[in-house]
Amino acid sequence: MDTKVWMYLVYLAVSIGLTVWVARALSRNGLVFLEEVFADERLAGAVNSLLVVGFYLLNLGYVTVAMKHADPVGSTAEAMEELSLKIGLVLLVLGALHFFNVFALGRYRRGRLRQLATHPPLAPVGRLPGPPAPRSPHPAGPHPNNPQHVGPQQHVGPAGPAPEAGPGVPPAR
Repeated sequence: MDTKVWMYLVYLAVSIGLTVWVARALSRNGLVFLEEVFADERLAGAVNSLLVVGFYLLNLGYVTVAMKHADPVGSTAEAMEELSLKIGLVLLVLGALHFFNVFALGRYRRGRLRQLATHPPLAPVGRLPGPPAPRSPHPAGPHPNNPQHVGPQQHVGPAGPAPEAGPGVPPAR
């Protein structure tokens, strides 16, 4: 066998070994996370199995597509360089798939926790003060130079004089 065939065999062995090892680790440790995300053991187990199958399909599909090397491999050093490049790409794909899964499940978990929240995280301490009352451009009291000022409690505005305040009705501003 030539160097290129040995490179392919080593590439397949290492890539498949890494894929199986990472899938088992993610499946075993991810099940605890999924149980907390879904709050249902049966559903978490089913989703875990589906994620593992999808992980195998995506990663092993990538490994087989990326296996081909068009140039001839003349030396063992060239084979090692190409092998390290291919295995490095497999590791990057494994990491990207892992982080995508964790990101997606984390978003789902946050949304579910937001839906389940029935009260604010902290009890209200008090109320915020309301907006300040609008200030009149004219100070209270009679002003001889102010023709719009009718009396001490009445101002003439665009709609005419303000109605008199009766019992139990606050004066208009």
